[in-house]
Amino acid sequence: MRGTRAQPEHALSEDSAARLTAVVVGGGISGLLAARGLAKAGLTVTVLEAGNAWGGCVGSHTVGGLELDSGAESFATRSTAVADLARDLGLGGNIVAPHPGGAWVQLPDGPQELPKTGVLGIPANPWDPEVRRSLGFAGSLRASLDRYLPASVGTSAEVTSVSSLVRARMGKRVLERLVAPVVGGVHSADPGLLDVDMVAPGLRAALRQHGSLAAAVSSQRKAASGSAASGSAASGENGSGTAKAGSAVGGLKGGINTLVSALVAELRSRGVSLVSGARVDSITRTESGWQATAAGTTYDAGRLVVALDGPAAVGLLEGAFPELSALRPAAGPLVSLVTLVVDVPELDRRPRGTGILVAPQTEGIDAKALTHATAKWDWLAEEAGPGTHVLRLSYGRGEETDTPESAAALDDSALFEAALRDASTLLTVPIVREDVLDWDVVRWAGALPFAAVGHKQRVAEVRRICSEAEGLSVVGGWLAGNGLAAVVADTSAQIDAGL
Repeated sequence: MRGTRAQPEHALSEDSAARLTAVVVGGGISGLLAARGLAKAGLTVTVLEAGNAWGGCVGSHTVGGLELDSGAESFATRSTAVADLARDLGLGGNIVAPHPGGAWVQLPDGPQELPKTGVLGIPANPWDPEVRRSLGFAGSLRASLDRYLPASVGTSAEVTSVSSLVRARMGKRVLERLVAPVVGGVHSADPGLLDVDMVAPGLRAALRQHGSLAAAVSSQRKAASGSAASGSAASGENGSGTAKAGSAVGGLKGGINTLVSALVAELRSRGVSLVSGARVDSITRTESGWQATAAGTTYDAGRLVVALDGPAAVGLLEGAFPELSALRPAAGPLVSLVTLVVDVPELDRRPRGTGILVAPQTEGIDAKALTHATAKWDWLAEEAGPGTHVLRLSYGRGEETDTPESAAALDDSALFEAALRDASTLLTVPIVREDVLDWDVVRWAGALPFAAVGHKQRVAEVRRICSEAEGLSVVGGWLAGNGLAAVVADTSAQIDAGL
């Protein structure tokens, strides 16, 4: 019988070698962050991306000679996750606060400055003058009853929607005039469809602790006040203290997309193999770990990270885990972003601060939000020059985008015309074709995870199932929650936990 050849003591077995390799499926921001964590731990990492660009919804495009964010353009500062990442990547000196102009909200009866000190538009003080201007005396009176209600109202059910909580505690007027515009701008969805525990983590627990929704909001904003303050009209996250609405987010000089450029550069310097145009068709468990097949090539690894949107992730994993099929999340809404670069000196006065959110019941306006980017970011205003302005108009609410008449589903030309009309109305300054130096339309299908009621429990079950398989991590916004800060923090935690 032929004997086996002895291996040198320093040689790794085939099984050991496999365990030191990792494959990341998906080259969005969560996939790049996962690859970074694995590479720093000493693993040999390959990232497989179906498209030709890195970063997912943290992208860029050139409009009017300006390099601009084509997706996310700010990050929440309620945690330090993104700022810490930026500093680690050598971008700490580029962290910026926006111009303190504040955000507005377009209501059916006209525009109002968006009240400060809120979470998802929920006010910390219903009698604040800015809140009272939006709600009226009757609306503020109803909202103030929140402090007299038992803490069990809105917290006793295992799951509840944003609208159910707000309506029960503060009434219909707070829901329609403050919360719906903010939730529509941030999550592209009706607050009646969203799980409050996913889109405002810890809010109901704070309500139980402090006794009212207003006090819960106040406590969350105070907890966030230690982070760097900056603002975003499109985010709708409100600052604390005397800060204007929209002051709980930050930005980067050059755009949030510079995070992706820095991440890709670091990954390459660490020897990570970045393979674009490689859509993964199948995933298989093996004795030594995992196999991922993409474009006819099979990749073996001891560690697998699936960093895709929810439906795609479940589609790849349900062969190995059939029980995941029942937990497939709904696809996120179609969101269309129209960017206009215009020569309109009248906009130098920032007529609506950093931008304006639109209440869903407002007639005659299709956009759900407008960010006046050059009014918001001083670095961008300097690059654009006097009189030149960058406007970003967002279209698509989750409850609308499945219909052919949805504004988000219009073709580019029709969206451009809608953007001109909406920008003129929202900013109270006429903007016509001749004013436009350049424009672009970017569509994000499913980029915003849809956190439907009960989603938190489904996420817990997905992670329980996947945790039973050695060497597997599943990351992304559909599990972490919407927003760059949530994704950065969650991805790091998941990768560290699996090392």
